[in-house]
Amino acid sequence: MTPPAERPTAQQNLVALSEWIDAGNAHRDPEAQLWGRVAKIAEEHGEAVAALVGMTGQNPRKGVTHGRDEVIEELLDVAITALGAVEHLTGHRGDAFARLERKLGEVAQRARAAHG
Repeated sequence: MTPPAERPTAQQNLVALSEWIDAGNAHRDPEAQLWGRVAKIAEEHGEAVAALVGMTGQNPRKGVTHGRDEVIEELLDVAITALGAVEHLTGHRGDAFARLERKLGEVAQRARAAHG
């Protein structure tokens, strides 16, 4: 087992994954690469919705087909895909999580202001 100090951080894993995706699409036009990265978020979103439909049994023909953990996993795929697109757009600088933290702070501040 790799000692904790030697394991890649979440940000390092995200950058490596994003670079790997870009390398696999290097033959594509840069605009097509960007469209592919952003469109993939919608695909992952659709999988999250499908898992939610399966969890709640909304399709009477299929019934309950998914559990809460499967919905959570799909939502995490959405988040990873979105953060990977941020890394792509920033040239893999490794600051997607810092940007997310800043954005969370801004949204939380607006929420606090709205609720006085």
